[in-house]
Amino acid sequence: MSVKIENKPVSVKTFFKRKAENQKITMLTAYDYSTAKYIDEAGVDSILIGDSVGMTVLGYENTLQVTTDDMVTFTGAVSRGVKHAIVITDMPFLSYQITKEQALENAGKLIRAGAQAVKIEGAGETTLEVIKALTEAGIAVVGHLGFTPQYINSIGGYYIQGKSYEQAVKLLEDAKKLEAAGVFAVVLEMVPEEAAERVTKELKVPTIGIGAGRYCDGQVLVIDDIIGKYSDFTPKFAKKYGNVKDIIFNSAKQYDEEVKAGKFPSEEHIFKMEEKEKAKFENYSINNG
Repeated sequence: MSVKIENKPVSVKTFFKRKAENQKITMLTAYDYSTAKYIDEAGVDSILIGDSVGMTVLGYENTLQVTTDDMVTFTGAVSRGVKHAIVITDMPFLSYQITKEQALENAGKLIRAGAQAVKIEGAGETTLEVIKALTEAGIAVVGHLGFTPQYINSIGGYYIQGKSYEQAVKLLEDAKKLEAAGVFAVVLEMVPEEAAERVTKELKVPTIGIGAGRYCDGQVLVIDDIIGKYSDFTPKFAKKYGNVKDIIFNSAKQYDEEVKAGKFPSEEHIFKMEEKEKAKFENYSINNG
């Protein structure tokens, strides 16, 4: 299958066009300006400021401690590095589940910070109402089903979702509900390939898989996983394309050794005064002026 390269910025319309033409969609997370800039220049279609920032950057055990203010900060940093990709931001835990009014306010903060869309987990009644309210207000929304990290305590752990007939049917029904509520894409996380394939075929909106097999309309991964920077654990579905951890460790170790041995800084890394200024300075006496 050929890959079409588009010069104009990616938008919601692009997602639908890709699905209609059977062209895959790519998505990666980013949390800072320079990483977002490099991902964007590489041609990735969409950049997600995931609440996974809680673990990869802030050192939390899970995503539940991440706040809207956190996401505003990281969204601003990422959006300033992006020219081509569509920027999508996770709405963090309890930023949209309490009231529609609160959800609209928090989503508005993320859009003002530079996001072009927000992502929301689940398909409960309150969530569906929030999605409708956001889309009616002109805010583009991505849904998220399967394993939903913000529900980690009620799920009980990192478990594959949709393995049984009943679970797969619910996954499909929830996906249709999200589509009806107005999402322009649905992330499917940690679900069997067969279930994801059926959902993808049934939906008019694109599906983006993360641990959901080969038949989704696109794929998303956490940047820290694919470059080998985050090493606390690596999900089965995350392919490692680099080893930044070793680069950071080895560089820091060599720096530490060279400074302590007096090898850094060397001649090439220092600045010098002009000779006449140096001579005047050497002759200067603090007492005599």
